[in-house]
Amino acid sequence: MKIHEYQGKQIFARYGVPIPKGYPAFTVDEAEAMAKKLIAETSSPVVVVKAQIHAGGRGKGGGVKVAKGGATEARDLATRILGMQLVTHQTGPSGQKVRRLYIEQGLDIERELYLSALVDRDQRRVAFMASTEGGMDIEKVAADTPEKILSVHADPVVGLSPYQARQLAYGLGLEKHGKETVAQFLKLVGSLYTLFLKEDCSLVEINPLIVTKSGGVVALDSKINFDDNADFRHPDWNELRDEDEEDRVELEAKKAGLNYVSLDGNVGCLVNGAGLAMATMDIIKHAGEKHGVSPANFLDVGGGANQEQVTKAFSMILKSPKVKAIFVNIFGGIMKCDVIANGVVMAAKELGLKVPVIVRLEGTNVELGRNILTQSGLRIEAATSMFDGAQKIVAAVAGGAR
Repeated sequence: MKIHEYQGKQIFARYGVPIPKGYPAFTVDEAEAMAKKLIAETSSPVVVVKAQIHAGGRGKGGGVKVAKGGATEARDLATRILGMQLVTHQTGPSGQKVRRLYIEQGLDIERELYLSALVDRDQRRVAFMASTEGGMDIEKVAADTPEKILSVHADPVVGLSPYQARQLAYGLGLEKHGKETVAQFLKLVGSLYTLFLKEDCSLVEINPLIVTKSGGVVALDSKINFDDNADFRHPDWNELRDEDEEDRVELEAKKAGLNYVSLDGNVGCLVNGAGLAMATMDIIKHAGEKHGVSPANFLDVGGGANQEQVTKAFSMILKSPKVKAIFVNIFGGIMKCDVIANGVVMAAKELGLKVPVIVRLEGTNVELGRNILTQSGLRIEAATSMFDGAQKIVAAVAGGAR
């Protein structure tokens, strides 16, 4: 789960991470009012107007502007940014509509650094990454100049040790700014680690983390991703969710109790079990690589889905205009094959399916399930194995394309 920059900074503030003064705004009038408030509080006419979307690269896309002429200029910038379709390297070519703004005080910046904490699944630890190349795409820094990225791993029992925080501080050259700057950085890193654990994060990123001309260390940006598996511990997350920033179909799937992720392919996948779903996507990609055939989604209906959920799953798959065929791959353990077969038939009739459907069933009541499909009289073809199903789905899509 992602949240906006201003929401992340509100969490930063609770844990003692230094942030600039700032206020969210949802209208142009609010933006002007917040700019006036900031100018009065900071005695500085410089404010920054920031678009709030769940994507990086906002500055390059024109979503972050500095107003040096006070509240009037801030209002003009807010008028331009609010409602714009902001395109960044993370939104894709269609971009994302800006519905919220963050009005923030301007600061005198001496240096821009990068700092993040994330789960390193290989080492099963929280990793801290830092770089002197703040404000840039960290992926590009990692690819072109990996030696400029520092990393340390916190021991899950001991936690992040003071020497590790100092290792990052001196690796960033913060001692050049004085002992107080180093001390502020050490405190900030400790606060981030506490925040990361208590808030059940999967990523906390500050880019840039700045050193001001007076030697202060301030989080000029914030990016926080929560681990969805911990949402039962955080009912407050519902207040932070911005459904306008989330995939509509994924939201619908979550409400229906289905695990769904949209992709860019042309084969809809309906599978039970996350592992089998991943394997199904892999085999479609492998079989269809030369024919431009790839999965359009990840969809795990779980072990106890009923006919209504299967119909719901079909309706969500078909919301993508790119889908040219559907591959149903079910291993009937808890879920019986005849239940899935009835669900497929019901969905095909109810939704008026116009794309070919390939179904591979194995497990409990498999013969009964296959008979239901065969006798349905619908455009449904049975597969004897996963690979057979993948080959048939590729033939269906490639043949339709011709």
